[in-house]
Amino acid sequence: MAGTADDNRYMTLALSLGRRGQGRTWPNPAVGCVIVAEGRIVGRGWTQPGGRPHAEPVALAQAGDRGRGATAYVSLEPCAHHGQTPPCVEALIGAGIARVVAPMDDHDPRVAGQGFAILRAAGVEVVTGVLADQAARDLAGFFLKTDQGRPFVTLKLATSFDGRIATATGESQWITGPEARRAVHAMRMRHDAVLIGAGTARADDPSLTVRDLGSRHQPVRVVISRRLDLPLTGKLAHTACEVPVWLCHGPDADAERISAWRGLGARLLPCTLSGRSLDVGSALAALGAAGLTRVFCEGGGTLAASLLQAGLVDEVVGMTAGLMLGAEGRPGIGALGLDHLATAPRFQLREVRPLGADVLHVWTRTD
Repeated sequence: MAGTADDNRYMTLALSLGRRGQGRTWPNPAVGCVIVAEGRIVGRGWTQPGGRPHAEPVALAQAGDRGRGATAYVSLEPCAHHGQTPPCVEALIGAGIARVVAPMDDHDPRVAGQGFAILRAAGVEVVTGVLADQAARDLAGFFLKTDQGRPFVTLKLATSFDGRIATATGESQWITGPEARRAVHAMRMRHDAVLIGAGTARADDPSLTVRDLGSRHQPVRVVISRRLDLPLTGKLAHTACEVPVWLCHGPDADAERISAWRGLGARLLPCTLSGRSLDVGSALAALGAAGLTRVFCEGGGTLAASLLQAGLVDEVVGMTAGLMLGAEGRPGIGALGLDHLATAPRFQLREVRPLGADVLHVWTRTD
């Protein structure tokens, strides 16, 4: 069912409110809600950190009595099940909402159309399909976790013009400029977790935190390391009790290292192997089972290649600098074993713009 021009306008606002919660609401979806009465916005809300309260009760509390007879614009079907909070459909009906506009059904089998059915049975007009494509993109991580048991994966590549992430000696600070680095911190903040491989953890000793943005929110820091051969004196180890560190490891990880990392406050996620390497599909399944919906992968080249080969990269964010490092430089993506262009992973350009002296380009999967 198509919505009106006003429906599109208010749903755009509801979606933008929902995006404020990205990275903070897992395992729940980041939803926005706008209450409109007689052409005026009387309530706004979005899912709060930790996934509760949901967007609808936040907006309804702001609207108060003005919600009676109003329209609620919600960026996902209101929940219909009893969890740690009452169903949002009951709150909407109890507040006297006359009309609910939403993009699509919730994929959670506990909802899956039941929310809309309950609203209609109570005499509430329901309009669906409004800005569904945008909502599907915003909620892709929640849908992937619900449908496939894994989070949405964004692969970030900050490279020279010729696709290198470091010189032959490993020097990489800084290929891109301060504007690009600041943008990376903002992207981290909108994801549930930041993911790197063991090689990057050993070589760079990164902190993987959000800095200089005035936010206290920090994503989970995840390292894929088959044998847990990571430094116990690095930044991740020193801060594991302050900002979560999760380690995906293989069945042959040393028991003493498992114990040492647990003692530092890290969460250990055992995964299966694929040949001689840790299986990235198993790692993402473990992250999905732990509730993560959106993961921001920052390296290195071997991990990037493994994710691409497995078809597990949903979005690529490129930050390209105007310098050349040559064939001896370290490539942003490891070997993919390709013989034919037809088998190469392909992505569709969604956005491109200058970012200081660099260029930002965002690509999404074509399948």
